[in-house]
Parts: sequence; C-alpha cells; structure tokens
Amino acid sequence: MKHALSVTRDQDFARWYQTVIAEADMAEESGVRGCMVIRPWGYGIWERIQRLLDDRIKATGHENCYFPLFIPLSYFEKEAEHVDGFAKEMAVVTHHRLIQMDGRLVPDPAAKLEEPLVVRPTSETVIGAAFSRWVQSWRDLPVLINQWANVVRWEMRTRMFLRTAEFLWQEGHTAHATEAEARAETLKMLEVYRSFAEDCLALPVVAGEKPENERFPGAVATYSIEAMMQDGKALQAGTSHFLGTTFSSAQNIRFQNAEGELELAQTTSWGVSTRMIGGVIMVHGDDDGLRVPPAIAPWQVVIVPMLRDGPEDADVMAYARNLQADLAKRMALGEPVRALVDAKAAKAQTKRWGWVKKGAPLIVEVGPRDVAGGNVAVIRRDRLYQESGKLASAITSRDAFIGEAAAMLEDVQRSLHADARQRLESGIRRGVTGFAELEAHFAESERHPGWVEVQWAKPTGAELEKVVERLKTLKLTIRNVAQDAAPADGACIFTGATAVERILVARAY
Repeated sequence: MKHALSVTRDQDFARWYQTVIAEADMAEESGVRGCMVIRPWGYGIWERIQRLLDDRIKATGHENCYFPLFIPLSYFEKEAEHVDGFAKEMAVVTHHRLIQMDGRLVPDPAAKLEEPLVVRPTSETVIGAAFSRWVQSWRDLPVLINQWANVVRWEMRTRMFLRTAEFLWQEGHTAHATEAEARAETLKMLEVYRSFAEDCLALPVVAGEKPENERFPGAVATYSIEAMMQDGKALQAGTSHFLGTTFSSAQNIRFQNAEGELELAQTTSWGVSTRMIGGVIMVHGDDDGLRVPPAIAPWQVVIVPMLRDGPEDADVMAYARNLQADLAKRMALGEPVRALVDAKAAKAQTKRWGWVKKGAPLIVEVGPRDVAGGNVAVIRRDRLYQESGKLASAITSRDAFIGEAAAMLEDVQRSLHADARQRLESGIRRGVTGFAELEAHFAESERHPGWVEVQWAKPTGAELEKVVERLKTLKLTIRNVAQDAAPADGACIFTGATAVERILVARAY
C-alpha cells in the first residue's frame, strides 16, 4: 500500500510529524527562530478550539478580558519563585527607539527605558496587580476572568505547535474569598479541560495532580491533563493551578471580610494552548497525513467536483454547489454540517489527496455519472482503505448522504476517540514493583514504551530531587497522579517508603 506521505510513523516519528504539518498546510517557518506562521487550515482548527472552549469557559461564569503584552520587570520581582521559574525564558524590551549607526539600525542609547519590560510569558503578575485594585471587599469576590492571547517564552529547542517561542493560548485567572472555593475552582477547570479534550478533540487524557517538582512556579498545587502520543510519549495538554496566597501576598490582593477583617484572596490560574493542535496531530494522524476530529475541523465535508474541461463541468459544479447548500440547510434541524466546495483549478486526484493529507473528515466526490444518477462518492478519512488496500470510496444517493451526514460525522468523531482510547489504555503498564523493572521496561521498549504506573510515597525536597535526577538519566519524567488511580498498596519504588498514591512515569514532549 502506497501512502500519501514520504515518511511513515514507524520510520521516523519526529520527521513524520513535521511532514504532516507541511503537507497538511498547517504551519511553516516564519524567518524568526522558534516562531511559526499558522496557515489557514491550522488556524481554522485553532478557531474551532477557541469557539468551543470559550463557550465552556463562559458557561462556568467567567468573562473574557485583555491585558497588555508588556509587563514591567518589577511586577515579576515581587514574587521570587515565579520570576526564577521563568527567568531563562523571558524576552525583555530595554529600548523604545532605534537609530542608524554605521549603516545599521541599533538601539538608541538615549532611548533606554527606565524599567525593562518583559514580553508576556504568562500574566499572573499583571493580572494580580489589577486584582489588587478591583478587590476591596468580600462582596467583590469571586473575580472570574479569562483572556485569549499570545505569549513569548524563549525556547532553545523548538518544534512547531509543541514548543515555540511564541504561541497562542487562553489563560484564566480567578480570585476567591476562601481556600475551599479556590481549590474547587481549580478542579472545576481541570474537568472543563478533560471533558473538552475528550469530547471535542477526541483526545483521551489522564487528569490528575502533578508532583512538587512539576508545579507551576509559585503554585501550591498544579493539576494537568496528560495525553499519550502514538510513539508512547506523554504530552501535557493543559494545566490548572491552585496558587493559594502566593501572588495575593506579593501583590497585596486583600479584601475586607464580612467581619471587617483584612484577608488575602485565594487565587487560581489555568490554561491551554496551540500545543493541543500538536497533540491532535500526534494522536490522530496516520501515514497519509492528518485526521481531524469533525468537532474541530474547519470544514467537515469537502466536496470535490470531478471536472474534465468539458461541457458537463457546469452541471457538475452546479450539482456540487446545490449539495453544499442542502447540507447547510441541515442547520435548521440542529445538524450543523460545515461543507466546502473545492473549486480550485487542479486535477480532482490532486485535490482529493490534498484533503486526505489535511484530514478533512468526509471527502465527497461528484462527477458527471453522479449527476446523472443522483449519487455521491464518499470517503471517510478515519477509514481510508479497504482490507484489500484500495481506497474506500462508497457510492450512495445524494439525498441519503444529506440525511446521514451529521450522523456519519458523529461516528467519525467516536471512531477516532475509540482508537485513541484503546492505545492509551493498552499503553499504560501497571504492576511494576521496583526501579530495576522500570529501567528494564524503558530499555526494552525504546521506540514505543508507553507509560508506567508506579507506587509513590510523595517524597519532597532533596529526596524528590534525587528521584528526578535518577529518572533524568533514563530521559523519564513524572507526569501526574491519575484521579481514578487505584489506592496505593505497597512500597514506593524510588524510596522504599510506604506508598500513598500511584503516579505515572513516561518520556514526554
């Protein structure tokens, strides 16, 4: 069977990933190291993610706002652990003007800023400063806000969508009167992310708390959703942080409680980014390109007219346009189907395989015979080939397809999720009782090792650092403690102490 891509996942997963992005017209290099141009198909997926997730965020009572891209350095200096965590990644503006000198543009020495400005790596500090102005009384709480923005973190090793110097995201920030409310908010938004990933991205994830060494700088507790890629590595797809009074203490977010006493507000933050698109590629892609879950596909149905530069072409185009219009009418029946007619001047076969590589859920071909017979030829991107290896193109009546399109898209969504769920569940090994067994597992399964669940005594401080360094020699990291994990019933494989929970260990992006 000959595939559409020049490299397969088994041959070179990293090169396959980059090839999918290029062949699917998702993104390209920008000329600035670590920054990418997100092309219309890739950005269309991000727009769908934004729209669907934004609705869920607003449904929980949050409002959208926007904060500046530039943050005074002094804001970061107020919270030592936070600034230390981001110091190596900060891009800093020091001058406000350029001048020509010896034929080159250079910063004007006379235009040096009194205080350097950090290009937003995250917004806890600047939003905290606003909260200190907004919150005066218990009646002002809770404050529930979210912003869609871009951030900059200076990365040395970049990979499109997964780790770039500039990326797009949403970041939620809240302030509460009590610790219980803030902790509940943290877990509520973790569940929003978990259900969004599962329902919209068809991305099975494990939700749970991160260990101490993986906490967001300044957080009291960090929770994540972790997804398994087809090469067995983990991808942190979203995080939710309980910040306690760390930032409110540094930024004086105080309120007068009902008894008239001053208290520090309890805060949270949470976010997901364009990294999710990288996860969709690596979970759902195959050796022919991307496969996009219908919920986030810019176009769910792509209609390809089979034009032959003959007199029948006008009838074929009219047939395709009418099919698109009739699919759009399904909106009134509660069955929104986003359909596009690909009218580009290119060979039908070229257009077909272009949409295969982009991962359009349904590709519908119509030619003169279809017009005469009132039919369409439907290709499901999740089931591209027959058992014989031939392309699976099903001929059905036009009217039947219109009536079944929405259900067919739902089935594609379920199919992608089911395949990914099976890989996740079969890719987690349990029952490892010692470090030597853990080491052997990853040595023997170098290419697709999956994850290992182990007993964990929750070490802290220097003892935890020893564990982290020991795992680093194997290129392993501790992911999270799954919310639905079985109770601990043995000894920690790292310290020998009585385990208190079970934690996941994996190689990760």
